[in-house]
Amino acid sequence: MSKRLPCPPAPGPLEDYANRFDDLFGTLAQRRGFREYLTGLLLPRDRNKALTALAGMEPIVGAQGAPAQRLQFFLSESAWDMEAVNALRLRTLREDPRMAPHEEGVLAIDEAGDRKDGTKTDHVGYQYLGSVGRIANGIVSVSSVWADEKIYQPLHVEPYTPAKRLVGGRSDPAFRTKPQIAVELVERARGASIPFRAAVADCLYGENADFEGAMWKAKIPCVLSLRPHKGRWVEEDAARTPEEAAERMGWRSADDPGAWKPIARTFKDGHAERWWAVEVTTLINYGPEGTARLVAVSTDPQTLPTNGTWYLVTNLPAPDSRRAREEPSLEAADLAEVTRLYGLRQWVEQSYKQVKGELGFADFQVRNDRAIRRHWEMVFCAFSFCWWAYTTTNGAAFAHSPSEAQPIPEEAGGKRSAQRRGEASSVMAGGPAAGTRLVGPVGNALALLEGVVEGAPATATASAA
Repeated sequence: MSKRLPCPPAPGPLEDYANRFDDLFGTLAQRRGFREYLTGLLLPRDRNKALTALAGMEPIVGAQGAPAQRLQFFLSESAWDMEAVNALRLRTLREDPRMAPHEEGVLAIDEAGDRKDGTKTDHVGYQYLGSVGRIANGIVSVSSVWADEKIYQPLHVEPYTPAKRLVGGRSDPAFRTKPQIAVELVERARGASIPFRAAVADCLYGENADFEGAMWKAKIPCVLSLRPHKGRWVEEDAARTPEEAAERMGWRSADDPGAWKPIARTFKDGHAERWWAVEVTTLINYGPEGTARLVAVSTDPQTLPTNGTWYLVTNLPAPDSRRAREEPSLEAADLAEVTRLYGLRQWVEQSYKQVKGELGFADFQVRNDRAIRRHWEMVFCAFSFCWWAYTTTNGAAFAHSPSEAQPIPEEAGGKRSAQRRGEASSVMAGGPAAGTRLVGPVGNALALLEGVVEGAPATATASAA
């Protein structure tokens, strides 16, 4: 075997991170391409991060230059296994106590859509795109993210192919709906030994019978959202929608809340808010003793404001219920715990899009499926490096550690909820660090994460004493 040639190092600690992946790249050109691609993604954005931008070339005239062509070959033609790269990235996360997923976090499923012109790029079609808020020509991906109150990490991503691009349309064997892709991503997370308290997702999945049925059948804990006006056929006097059912739970005032329970939520900036939650029993097929519970959470049960109210369906048993005793594989969750779990999804939806945009997730200018997937994998590696650099800078302060418990009434919270909740670690409360004054890819990585932690969701959720 010939001696492996040394590779030009990446800047600063990025070399330490990239070196972990060297055994997965068989040639010097591949190892160099990996470092150059990550460096380009991590540099501050001044234009779309197409291959010319990643290589530091002019947008058009530089496209045929050697640096851009090297990255083009690395992405589209070079023989390296992106699944092996992702598996090593996830294994690196699991083995690092500062970033390792644990059983109190959530597995968040979300989809993202971005504009793409033309029809030649794989998976592109005329469809709803979340980034523009309307139907347009573009590409949609479904991804899974692990998250807790302090950190989140992308796990897997799959493109959604519109039925019109397939020969057999919706009956084509290759066609998969977004909820079907989501089920696969949940299974891939479990196959990668990623622990989580529950899978969480928005109403696209909460109102899909196939996704919900798959979660229930596999006994995978989940908390899913429903739209307030999602109606159903019921008897004339029965509640027809989640909102109508919540309105019938006896609220009169804060002094006479009926079945509603106060929930204390402490946010990242330290301020606390009192929310209210209720176990909805006035909608057919939902109840604390059933296989599905409906939990309404609101800042104001009187008006149930659209932007301040969640309607959540979960298969987690209610504390002290028959299901909690008979189904030990699904750990019970009180109202505060259900609220905490779904609250973590809000961080992912906001911050994940922010960082994806900065790292160029949708900026690829390649057409075939393999090159698109490889670009996404490089973005995930760059994102994981951001956390790796950030947690390394913050040191032991970021390590997962038990938080101080808040007092929880036994009848409202339960012992597990009291032990889980509390203040977030000091990294979440830290002010702007020196990273915002640094230059280059490593400094930009730290600056990116400064913005992410500043936008964290509630750091603690507890039933109010």
